[in-house]
Amino acid sequence: MNVPMRNRNQFLRLSALVIAVPAMLYTLPSTAAPEKARSGKVVVETVCVGCHETGKDGAPRIGDQAEWSKRASVGLGVITRNAITGVRKMPAHGGNAALSDLEVSRAVAYMVSGGKAVDPDKPYSSPSQIAGGNLVKARCSECHTTGKDGAPRIGHMEDWSPRLKNGVDGLVSSAISGHNAMPARAGMANLSDADLRAAVIFMAVQSKPLGK
Repeated sequence: MNVPMRNRNQFLRLSALVIAVPAMLYTLPSTAAPEKARSGKVVVETVCVGCHETGKDGAPRIGDQAEWSKRASVGLGVITRNAITGVRKMPAHGGNAALSDLEVSRAVAYMVSGGKAVDPDKPYSSPSQIAGGNLVKARCSECHTTGKDGAPRIGHMEDWSPRLKNGVDGLVSSAISGHNAMPARAGMANLSDADLRAAVIFMAVQSKPLGK
């Protein structure tokens, strides 16, 4: 059967995208910018201070090194994970979903050390709590299935390819901080950066819409 030249060219372009997009995700260097992340001091003074200055709801107070030493005995990774996902009366990401896990880690380092620690370059913790595909089906598909409010559509490589020119980190950063109509962390503050990355990669590599 002869295939019309126009349809054949469209097929070839789509095939190239299917091959190229996964390669972009895994071969481009990381550009998720530690240099753009706020310092621990800035995060503490603009976010954490709301509870940790006075010890609200049992939060260890800034400057109370005896109390912070007790908390730190479980490990900085555990403290950071609790700050990311929320624990007791502390909301996830300190009530600011736009904070990256690295920024939360820097705030933890600052408070535990009494302001003496050097800001870490990598997060102490970024727990993987849900598989990318499960998160997409439970949440992201609400907008990314139809392209609501300009969201790149799952299974449409032409939507994803331009957004991946600089690697996956830019998309993850947008998912963390929010972009246009999309709220920070898709409105789920307890999601980690690792959870969001898994969802972004899952969506970007799909060659056809979900369920087809």
